[in-house]
Amino acid sequence: MTVGSLPVRYRISVDHDACMMCERCIENCPYGVFRREGDRIAIDSRKCTACHRCIAMCPCDAITMEEKPVDYRSHPVWTREVREAIYNQARTGRIILSGMGNALDYPMIFDRLVLDACQVTNPSIDPLREPMELRTYIGKKPRQLEFIRNPGGDLELATTLSPNLQLETPIMIGHMSYGAISLNAQLSLARAAKETGTFMGTGEGGLHKAIYPYQDNMIVQTASGRFGVDIDYLERGAAIEIKIGQGAKPGIGGHLPGEKVPADVSQTRMIPEGSDAISPAPHHDIYSIEDLAQLVRSLKEATEWKKPVFVKIAAVHNVAAIAAGIARSSADAVVVDGFRGGTGAAPRVFRDHVGIPIEAALAAVDQKLREQGVRNEVSVIASGGLRESADVAKAIALGADAVYIGTAALVALGCRVCGSCYRNLCPWGIATQREDLVRRLEPEVGAEQVANLIRGWTLELAELMGAAGINSIESLRGNRDRLRGYMLDENMLKVLDVKLVGE
Repeated sequence: MTVGSLPVRYRISVDHDACMMCERCIENCPYGVFRREGDRIAIDSRKCTACHRCIAMCPCDAITMEEKPVDYRSHPVWTREVREAIYNQARTGRIILSGMGNALDYPMIFDRLVLDACQVTNPSIDPLREPMELRTYIGKKPRQLEFIRNPGGDLELATTLSPNLQLETPIMIGHMSYGAISLNAQLSLARAAKETGTFMGTGEGGLHKAIYPYQDNMIVQTASGRFGVDIDYLERGAAIEIKIGQGAKPGIGGHLPGEKVPADVSQTRMIPEGSDAISPAPHHDIYSIEDLAQLVRSLKEATEWKKPVFVKIAAVHNVAAIAAGIARSSADAVVVDGFRGGTGAAPRVFRDHVGIPIEAALAAVDQKLREQGVRNEVSVIASGGLRESADVAKAIALGADAVYIGTAALVALGCRVCGSCYRNLCPWGIATQREDLVRRLEPEVGAEQVANLIRGWTLELAELMGAAGINSIESLRGNRDRLRGYMLDENMLKVLDVKLVGE
């Protein structure tokens, strides 16, 4: 007795009276949902991933989609997702892969934090008429500044300043590698970063030559696989990031399937064409904070101490202690990636069940660094599931200097979050290396859309700061008095160090 066929996830329908038989649905669907049979469009709904490409491209609005048209008997424990995972593994005996971020119904802590506003005795600020300082510097800050007076009577700075990144907005674009996403997607993101005065991460896939014009706005990454890493790569970045872990899959390495490694990706990553790019779980030269400090200093020495070095870790239970160690390792910034961070491919069990929320991790890291008197020794960057400008404001109030956005930037490019990134069939030209699909994404248009998103969020962030009576992003950082908890229990409020609404 076999498992048999499963109920379809989505049912696709075509209104044959409205359909003009242009076959755009057939041309646009890489999954093979549509085919022509005589004078009709035939449909195989089982192949659908809900990417919405067919609906978006149909000139007659003749296509509709219904989610879960036939479901299993309802059960609070044995849900549809649990049962289908078992059926799939019973068939294959393999690890189930998934894309994007955590898909379980955990409460969103950001949605249970509200921002405070000023009234009467402490008036708000109008950002349309008064200056708002959103410029952000990422890197080490000195405890104090020392000056000397030269023979001419002028003062000169005597304190040696560490290299910092200057951001015109505290919003950066996170690391998504060439291979995981297309070159056109990377070009779109890189152009948007340059246009908005911010930075973008390369991911662990090296730096394609087409991105060289934007290298001054790139943060190059070295991960456990060291793909594409050489001295030229390190010198081209404005900063260097060591990836220890990521929120979507803490404790394991990365995996880029061989079908996403054509000639260009092969050359950029320095791996054989068509081979799987598998990153080890640990860096095999890092087993302690002392080992990490040695790599940080080695990267700084290789680039003549001219570039800040970041360390990225996944949000886990001892994240605060790890961040404190990183602060003492000569690193300039620690990136904390929460369990809602996106990914091109991760084991479903890791994506949905490992790690902790960015809100709790961020508050714990900021508190620990303050307690140990090393908060200025390192900047803190938050990432993992930030969906809107309010999330950015709340993350900064919890202790971040700046944030990375990833999935939000892809959504601005047209991503429908269908979670099939690892299949190399992205209909929007984003998470694919198939040339015919990649061409669907125009870098000029994509860059404009992502830049508009960053500008819009930045304007909203200024409005939120003004309402809170704050005219400098530095004054919002770690300012938990501007937050109140709603429908959060006492223990979580203690972790976040936030007061209850009404207090």
